[in-house]
Amino acid sequence: MQEIFFTCKEEKIRLDHFLTKEMQSSRNQIIELIRLGNVQVNDKAITKAGYKLNMDDVLCVKLNSTKKDENREFEVDFDVPIIYEDDDILVVNKPPFLTVHPAPSVKELTLVDWLKSKNISLSTLSGEERYGIVHRIDKETSGALVIAKNNASHIFLSKQLEDKTMGRYYLGLIDKELKNDVIVEKPIARNPKNRTKMAIVQDGREAKSAFFSLLKAKQFELILAKLYTGRTHQIRVHLNSIGRHILGDDLYGFKSQNDKINRVMLHAYCLYLTHPKSKQNMTFIAPLYGDFREILDKNFNKEDIDETLKIDTIFSRINTIY
Repeated sequence: MQEIFFTCKEEKIRLDHFLTKEMQSSRNQIIELIRLGNVQVNDKAITKAGYKLNMDDVLCVKLNSTKKDENREFEVDFDVPIIYEDDDILVVNKPPFLTVHPAPSVKELTLVDWLKSKNISLSTLSGEERYGIVHRIDKETSGALVIAKNNASHIFLSKQLEDKTMGRYYLGLIDKELKNDVIVEKPIARNPKNRTKMAIVQDGREAKSAFFSLLKAKQFELILAKLYTGRTHQIRVHLNSIGRHILGDDLYGFKSQNDKINRVMLHAYCLYLTHPKSKQNMTFIAPLYGDFREILDKNFNKEDIDETLKIDTIFSRINTIY
């Protein structure tokens, strides 16, 4: 168990607000730490996020060790491609159909299980079930994902997520071509009629996406998507709101072709961030998986595909809409 100490130099500040600022972490992560009893004020455990601190209060935050959870038995029989690794971060190309972290509803092995099986040193800021996980990708979506190997890196990367200096560009295959490059700004919340879906809801959370046309074919179009916010199913919901759907996305309106397309054809292609230790700006490319590439090869010219997927081409397309 790692312990981190802070001394409050403000009067009547909320506990969660103080720790969010001091640890440069998301408020949700801090609230979870408090709820689990991992925060002490003057040697007394505090479980209320709204607890008011006083001047010179001493705080102790306890973070779980990275010891393997012996109560979870598993045998990992798959591998995950590593794009980059050093002492602070790990960048992987998450395969489709792999869930990122365990949850009560998840029965199969996860990316976290794979990480544990490799005995990779991981941050513990998000708790035992989410070792190292800073952000996530939906189960059927593939692509680039960064993992924090220590708590300092986790805090630094989480801060970048909040201030939008870290992000991803997605490639998607859609069923109807875009008439123009477009920015969609529509609030998103849980669908009140179907809790498995998200929807455009007037009093939902702010959400903004940009979509760019890359390659057009007779039936499909390859697009690039940039997220300005990180809402659940954001790309899929915003596309649905303009009458477009990701191939394989039966949940949001794509006409089923399960015999040909058995997953959501969405891939986190490019990840950019500032390294937690060196402060160097870094960009990573996650190669497309075979099922996605097969559709491209059948519908587009190979030279056009290769030129379109160059990182310089991707950045030039993004710049056209700013």
